[in-house]
Amino acid sequence: MEYRIEHDSMGEMRVPADVYWGAQTQRSYQNFEIGTEKMPAEIIRAFAVLKKAAAIANCRLGKLDEQRMGLISQVCDEILDGKLEGNFPLVVWQTGSGTQSNMNVNEVVANRGNEIAAEAGITFEGGKPLHPNDTVNMSQSSNDTYPTAIHIAAVTEIEQQLYPAIDHAVEVLKKLEDAHQGVIKSGRTHLMDATPIAFSQEISGWRAMLEEGKRLIGSAIPHLSQLALGGTAVGTGINAPKEFGSEVAKAVSELTGKPFVTEPNKFHALTSKDAVTFAHGALKALAANMMKVANDVRWLASGPRCGLAEITIPANEPGSSIMPGKVNPTQCEAMTMVAVQVMGNDAAIGFAASQGNFELNVFMPVIAYNFLQSVRLLSDAIRSFTDHCLVGIQANEEQMAANLHNSLMLVTALNPIIGYENAAKTSLKAYRENISLKEACVSLGLLTEEEFDQAVRPETMI
Repeated sequence: MEYRIEHDSMGEMRVPADVYWGAQTQRSYQNFEIGTEKMPAEIIRAFAVLKKAAAIANCRLGKLDEQRMGLISQVCDEILDGKLEGNFPLVVWQTGSGTQSNMNVNEVVANRGNEIAAEAGITFEGGKPLHPNDTVNMSQSSNDTYPTAIHIAAVTEIEQQLYPAIDHAVEVLKKLEDAHQGVIKSGRTHLMDATPIAFSQEISGWRAMLEEGKRLIGSAIPHLSQLALGGTAVGTGINAPKEFGSEVAKAVSELTGKPFVTEPNKFHALTSKDAVTFAHGALKALAANMMKVANDVRWLASGPRCGLAEITIPANEPGSSIMPGKVNPTQCEAMTMVAVQVMGNDAAIGFAASQGNFELNVFMPVIAYNFLQSVRLLSDAIRSFTDHCLVGIQANEEQMAANLHNSLMLVTALNPIIGYENAAKTSLKAYRENISLKEACVSLGLLTEEEFDQAVRPETMI
């Protein structure tokens, strides 16, 4: 491998000749050989947005000329277009402020921008046009750029990835509701037989869980839309123009089409991660709801002969290496594993958010990694669960009817007629003697067959 020599404030470093990063990135690459978890691509893209926005803001405020602003913007666009993949090698397990990833982006933008200028024959007085710290990082600090990148990435991924997955699932569930109007089945509470329910009503509960999950997540978006940029090192805004925070938030909004604003209290923005913690709590709530839906589906599909078998789900792949013909609810299992991971991520984020010592939280990369993993996993899993399971659900109406009419809880309809205690005697007699509710009620002399049939009609009990 060929190398070139780069330098930073600590001296010279050998850097692979075919990459755009510089000395500080190389130091981090060599000093933190920990795990395989790379800085999320969503964070890198968010950095590209904020670096371009910062250049635009600095230009508008008279601190940066248009030519340098144009070079920075061009490289940031290349990052967003995926043209510079492979230039962001750093792991999550680095400095807790994310300084090295901020500098990774600064160095790549500077080196690539200088290359573009040289190729175009553009010359600047004093040498190369872009410097990682002086121009690309102008009016910024890692301490305000990294939390800003978290917020930009969080809002972007939620709205562009998770929301569409939720909406798609809701539409599929609406169609399932419409298709199963009038199908009556036994309800269940405590995993025990309960009073009747329409299958469409049961599905509507699943749908509402997704809709409410989206609403809860949406309530966090205004908090995530507040940006720390402008606080620089400790929240005072040192080395940045007074108007920089609001001007850069305006530029970020223009670039993303989303209403970002500057955080009014930068001391809060740098040290507290409450917005991310709150938002992830809503992601956890969605995960909990998806755990419930997936469990319901696999319980209802259990069998095909020794379980509930009230619905069938798509048979996507063989379920056993030893039992021929076995088909398992694999999409449900994937969905529930994702839910468990998201719940674990929530614990990690909560712990990390509690560690804002003095003027900075230094657990930001692990917060970013876990938050974005949760959004990514939920988006993918909900989409997969919808397309490979929910969409193919079919009611086994014959089995539903058999379970319904065999249920002792139909006796609840008799409460207003013969009273709770007599209804309980009827149910107990039917259970102990393995006879029907009608037979038990008539033998106890409580109702005639005709009166029982008039009182116990499942379709009126929903």
